[in-house]
Amino acid sequence: MSQALIQLALFAAKSVIVVLVILVVLIAFFMLVAKSKEKIRGRLVIRNLNHKYAETKELLLAETLSKKQFKHFQKEKKAGEKAEQKSEKKSRNVFVLNFHGDVRASAVSSLSEEITAILNVASPDDEVVVRVESGGGMVHAYGLAAAQLMRIRARNIPLIVSIDKIAASGGYMMACIGNKILAAPFAIIGSIGVIVQLPNFHRLLKEKNIDFEQHTAGEFKRTITVFGENTKEGREKLQQEIEDIHNHFKDLIVEHRPQIDINKVSTGEHWIGKHALQLNLVDEIKTSDDYLLERSKDAKLFEIGYEIKKPLLSKLASSASILREKLFSIW
Repeated sequence: MSQALIQLALFAAKSVIVVLVILVVLIAFFMLVAKSKEKIRGRLVIRNLNHKYAETKELLLAETLSKKQFKHFQKEKKAGEKAEQKSEKKSRNVFVLNFHGDVRASAVSSLSEEITAILNVASPDDEVVVRVESGGGMVHAYGLAAAQLMRIRARNIPLIVSIDKIAASGGYMMACIGNKILAAPFAIIGSIGVIVQLPNFHRLLKEKNIDFEQHTAGEFKRTITVFGENTKEGREKLQQEIEDIHNHFKDLIVEHRPQIDINKVSTGEHWIGKHALQLNLVDEIKTSDDYLLERSKDAKLFEIGYEIKKPLLSKLASSASILREKLFSIW
């Protein structure tokens, strides 16, 4: 009898698992069907940094002051808020953006949306602060990211670039666009160079008697290849292309930071913040936190972010993926 119950329980468990697997497959199928119909939409998220600083200050004062002192602080705060509301003086706005770059500069699409939103309301009396954190990556991707920052400069809106951790290679390509560059003391700055590297399996394929064919139209459609035999002419052409990109990179820096000795800093080396200041790669040693806290005394600070909203089916697919992992862990 007990053996029959065990068999029945195993059958029931297997049936449940089969049903769950079928549900996962169906969800994936409907997601693929609706993929072409659903568009990924995003939304602009705005955070008032003045309110954030005021709230944290009030929380600390509530703990450190006596009740009488804290009540006095609250009374003065309310009086200040009323006076500010009655004042007709236009407050300067500071818009804060965060760019965390990967090799593909994937955040450039969000950066584009954020800058477009700012340009709709900002004037030359305002200011944009971009906190850049990137070790660089693809030339065309970071070229586009730098071009987005140029849109701000083209409107004569002051652009401050702040580097707290790293702005190297493509990251510095973005940073050099700023009217002013701030850097933390140990931030990594520079790496003004270009690199191309890839393996070549030609000799291995030859040893295994495997042929590789590649057909092109145009002498230099392909300079070097992973599987074919690379030629001296191809290598020389690639080196010429790399040098050309490097020269464009240097020209961009000279255009926006003429005070730099470009031959001295374009060796591909990188420096920490204090040394970068001596080389005129940055203008001031200061963290973004310090700078924004100072600006909050005489300006309104708004942190702007563009968040991509996932379609419902994408969320279901994510849930299905988690479920599938759990099922596989059962087996």
